[in-house]
Amino acid sequence: MKFEKVRWGIIGCGDVTEVKSGPAFQKVKNSELVAVMRRTGELAKDYAERHNVPKWYDDADALINDPDVDAVYIATPPSSHKEYTIKVAKAGKPVYVEKPMALNFAECNEMITACKAARVPLYVAYYRRELPRLIKIKELLENKAIGDVRFVSTTQYQKASEDVKDSQNLPWRVQPKLSGGGLFFDLASHTLDLLDFLLGPIKDVQGFTSNQAGYYSAEDIVTGTYRFESGIHGTGNWCFSAFEDVDVNEIVGSKGKITFSTFGNEPIVLTTTSGTEQWNFEAPQHVHQPLVETIVADLTGDSGQCPSTGVTGARTNWVLGEIS
Repeated sequence: MKFEKVRWGIIGCGDVTEVKSGPAFQKVKNSELVAVMRRTGELAKDYAERHNVPKWYDDADALINDPDVDAVYIATPPSSHKEYTIKVAKAGKPVYVEKPMALNFAECNEMITACKAARVPLYVAYYRRELPRLIKIKELLENKAIGDVRFVSTTQYQKASEDVKDSQNLPWRVQPKLSGGGLFFDLASHTLDLLDFLLGPIKDVQGFTSNQAGYYSAEDIVTGTYRFESGIHGTGNWCFSAFEDVDVNEIVGSKGKITFSTFGNEPIVLTTTSGTEQWNFEAPQHVHQPLVETIVADLTGDSGQCPSTGVTGARTNWVLGEIS
């Protein structure tokens, strides 16, 4: 499946598509955004007019079957990822789906099966796999800057936002029927996928979850332990009702450690017995763009360039499910 130029359609042109992802489809070489869809037609029309998109729809099937749309980006909550992915695959079009990939691991496998049967590629929006600051970490690991990796620790906690305290109008991210879980599924999925990218697949998982603050029914604190196929160990603590915001990961090896955040743009810090080094990176204006570039490269040229596929995305869903 090769295209001279990839003409994209977006299902669910909400907040994530305004800056993070949507404009990237227009800015990447050999890529163009030609259609968008929201259930509320006026909102789809407004998005299309503001972003200079030729077509808008209030019906997903109409966008999927538009002959001018070559590939589809599914930017809805996870509860509809499987349904739309299967429909796009049956239409014979490549799929780029938001993260987490689906509500659970079983749904991920159904999506993979559908895309294989239709012989279309399936990509997942774990865009951090292509951010320069995190590719730098992978380079340091491959160059044995910290020797042999022993373990990784993650500490991520934050204050409860005001919107999760309104029990009558909860955001979809803390409604398990829509998101798969709570904020752990939405946010920790980025970190766990990143660890898969940096350290390889996780093979054993255990976890504890609780709801301590009582603002919603989903878990708001999670502690996980895991072992990678390589033998590296890992621990993670995530809390979404703490007094401040903290986001720190440490990869510890036999000769040093690498410290970095998942969501911030703090320097990457390498610490060894010789001292410390650090690297600063400017965050891309559209954080999806580096990953979208690899997807378009896949679809217009040689395959195998995109590092975030249905197979890798499903692995992250499996870990999320095993922990929670």
